[in-house]
Amino acid sequence: MPLFPSSRALPGPRRRTLLASAAGAVLLAGCSGGDGDSGTAGGGPSVAERARARAARDSRELAARYDAVLAAHPALARRLRPLRAEVVAHAAAFEEGAAAPAPSATPTAAASAAPSATAAPANATEALRGLSLAERDLADRRAKALLDVPGELARLLASVAAAGAAHAYLLSDDGK
Repeated sequence: MPLFPSSRALPGPRRRTLLASAAGAVLLAGCSGGDGDSGTAGGGPSVAERARARAARDSRELAARYDAVLAAHPALARRLRPLRAEVVAHAAAFEEGAAAPAPSATPTAAASAAPSATAAPANATEALRGLSLAERDLADRRAKALLDVPGELARLLASVAAAGAAHAYLLSDDGK
């Protein structure tokens, strides 16, 4: 007769085994490398393709805002050109992996799609504040959007959202 009675009254897997299996299943589900085609209906663009096109379009529109502020306030060029160059690089990064270029990715389409983006305030401080708010808003939208897209695109959105938040800070009064 055993010294300790068996704590296992019913046959079956142990609690540790079940917990390890559940944790492993969660990890595997979270790491699945899907190709971003989830959400396609009838051969339309996938969720990832739509998010990538939207992100490229948003970056092009933001670059148009920078252009408008630079045209209205040339004295801000030294401060704004590096930030604008990064915004253009972000648009190119999103377009690089896209199946087809976004319809509004051209400068003329971006300007016509967002007429308010081409008008810069006459006051330089207000123009900077407007750019800062636009950067912050776009960074927030991208941070939310990255939850719905697959791996590499989520990482790209997160990186660009972080850069946008840094731009917003640099454009704010605190970032002088």
